[in-house]
Amino acid sequence: MIPYENLAKVNEPFHQEFENRFSRFLEKGWYILGEEVQRFEQQFADYIGVQYGIGVANGLDALVLSLTALDLPEHSEVIVPSNTYIASILAILRCGHIPVLVEPDIRTYNIDPAGIEAVITPATGAILVVHLYGKCCDMDPILNLASKHGLAVVEDCAQSHGARYKGRMAGTFGILSAFSFYPSKNLGALGDAGAVLTNNDPLKTELQMLRNYGSQKKYYNERIGYNSRLDELQAIFLQVKLAGLEQINRHKRKLAGLYLSQLKSDFILPVAEEGYEDVYHIFNIRHPERDRLRSYLLQNGIGTEIHYPVPPHRQNALKDLLQGAEFPISDQIHATTLSLPVSCCHSEADIERVIAVLNAF
Repeated sequence: MIPYENLAKVNEPFHQEFENRFSRFLEKGWYILGEEVQRFEQQFADYIGVQYGIGVANGLDALVLSLTALDLPEHSEVIVPSNTYIASILAILRCGHIPVLVEPDIRTYNIDPAGIEAVITPATGAILVVHLYGKCCDMDPILNLASKHGLAVVEDCAQSHGARYKGRMAGTFGILSAFSFYPSKNLGALGDAGAVLTNNDPLKTELQMLRNYGSQKKYYNERIGYNSRLDELQAIFLQVKLAGLEQINRHKRKLAGLYLSQLKSDFILPVAEEGYEDVYHIFNIRHPERDRLRSYLLQNGIGTEIHYPVPPHRQNALKDLLQGAEFPISDQIHATTLSLPVSCCHSEADIERVIAVLNAF
């Protein structure tokens, strides 16, 4: 069996260092917002190329705290892609704002800049871009639109650790960028974890307070805050894995290259473009008989996933908010997409096997 993912195997190379660092962690006896969190925050900010990192509990909190820190007027409209994972939209709703969905580019699956300006109104406060599957959005036209209309840009980088657009890292374009370190990410913790990055000093201070009950000084509260803190143990694990992130990304790009060069034309493949350095958190193909294809692969010992089977506007949780909304491009993507094995737990031989089975379909 070639599984879609095997996190035990993914983390195997790090076990000895995990154990060494865990022993020191136990001896130290400091578990929340200590030196290890500060160290990871700085290391990750340096890796991405921004000044400040603020560790939080998970990726959804990273988005919620980012939008909260912007202090947009109540019920502001926030533009977001129609095919994103629901977390992007939940964050907007949790902050009391209104999600305005824009269709993606059918080639890249990222928000189509050509569709943004038509939905901008006087109530629009921000554009929440989502670098889906490990590919950066087309940021130049998006930034131009944001500047023209005075809008904040927030980046959802949950799937794009180390991805680049025209030489710049995902996470360096917006005023704030939100990351998830869910275990299956290219940089994954051993539990939930997240971070917000920024170059803005006041926003850095605001986020540090918001994640910690609205407090900078213990027992003195300046804001209505949250309890959303990256813990010391996850910060240690993330430090260890950050050192290997570029190697992980290179391996995933190599596996993706095999798919791109060898899969037959029956399958719609991810677009590879000049100026984009994708990290293939997810390698998705599309096929009109997706469900039959997935069953066929499973029968042949190959695990797959669907990211995602139901588009946001068809989720029960959002049906009253987005009632009557039609997003045919999103519907088409969600009905045909299939995610193939592309993990650092997979060998080139594994992927050659997947390709051979796919090409026989």
